[in-house]
Amino acid sequence: MGATQNEAKLAVKSGYWHLFRYNPLLEAEGKNPFQLDSKEPEWNTFQDFLKGEVRYTSLQLSFPEAAGELFKASEDNARWRYKSYLRMAAMDFSK
Repeated sequence: MGATQNEAKLAVKSGYWHLFRYNPLLEAEGKNPFQLDSKEPEWNTFQDFLKGEVRYTSLQLSFPEAAGELFKASEDNARWRYKSYLRMAAMDFSK
């Protein structure tokens, strides 16, 4: 548990997790209530992050072929999510 903050930092840096804020009160002011705080992830570290997590390494040991496919699908989903968050953060609420 002592490395929780470091693990969270690695999750955000790799794109596994994204930091954002949502304040619905901003919409009444004509501002976007969704704010993305994460920087562009370092996608080349995504697979390394997965391999550093016990739940994923045990999957890889038990089912190596399926794990490779699932790891790739997980990265594809994380990229899709990040692009969705970029679109939401760019929405115009000034009307």
